[in-house]
Amino acid sequence: MSVDLQAGYDKVFDNVLRLRIMSILMVNESYDFTSFKELLQVTDGNLASHLRQLETAEYLQVAKSFAGRKPLTTYTATATGKKAFQEHLDFLGALIQKSKL
Repeated sequence: MSVDLQAGYDKVFDNVLRLRIMSILMVNESYDFTSFKELLQVTDGNLASHLRQLETAEYLQVAKSFAGRKPLTTYTATATGKKAFQEHLDFLGALIQKSKL
């Protein structure tokens, strides 16, 4: 079994935190900043930086609103982001399978 070391590999997902963020968004319609922070146990700055990188890649959309008087920032994976993430997972799966042989 031959694995193309370029097909499906996405450098955006090199970081484990971005992998975890996209994993959460793949199984949830949307997720808010505070919930990400609590679940991932990271600082505001660290989380914001990785979310911004995913936004720049157009892998997620950001919606800002208010819950009462409190600001609420919600993130949703885009179709492009879901496709890229799935291709990256497929690449990793193929790499693991190749390694088993």
